[in-house]
Amino acid sequence: MRLAVLTCLITLGGLCGAAPEALAGTKVLVTTRNYDIAGATGAALVEAMNHKGPKHGFMTRAIADTSYVVNWKLDVDRTDGVCRLRGADGTMELTYNFPRLASPPTPKLERRWRRFLAGVHAHEHHHGRIAEAMMRATAKSIAGLKLADNWFCTATHREARRRIDAVYAQYEAKQNAFDAREHRDGGHVDRLVNALVGKN
Repeated sequence: MRLAVLTCLITLGGLCGAAPEALAGTKVLVTTRNYDIAGATGAALVEAMNHKGPKHGFMTRAIADTSYVVNWKLDVDRTDGVCRLRGADGTMELTYNFPRLASPPTPKLERRWRRFLAGVHAHEHHHGRIAEAMMRATAKSIAGLKLADNWFCTATHREARRRIDAVYAQYEAKQNAFDAREHRDGGHVDRLVNALVGKN
């Protein structure tokens, strides 16, 4: 599961002089959080995650989640009636939230838990990789942007925003498609939960 917020700040650079070709840089800051659960059986652990896991919508909770906030700082320069994207810096704050056992389990349950948690980590880190790919694709989509524009570079700002939103929508679709595959009946997440409970 993932939650995303995308923001954009555009500044107007100098109004004279030559502007270099737009260069985009991206930075990803990763944080990992945990919430504690307890239970003597796999079923009890699943029940604990259902009660204490990160919120997913209004009424339900997830086992784990990947959330990110993206901020783009765009530097636009206007020369001879043309606005150019002189620089673009994107920062993503990527946060993973995983369950953690609050007390030692039995050896048998620990083995099942380790396999379960490894699968959960793999799922969430895939969401993270899609998000990081989105940052790179966004940087590529806005590099070199230039338009004949007014003194405030209004159309240039609007076009930068449109390109950023288009890439975001494309990668949000990839995130949703991945979740649909993973969470379907008999899918990867279903198998992980069943293995933890001991149904496999």
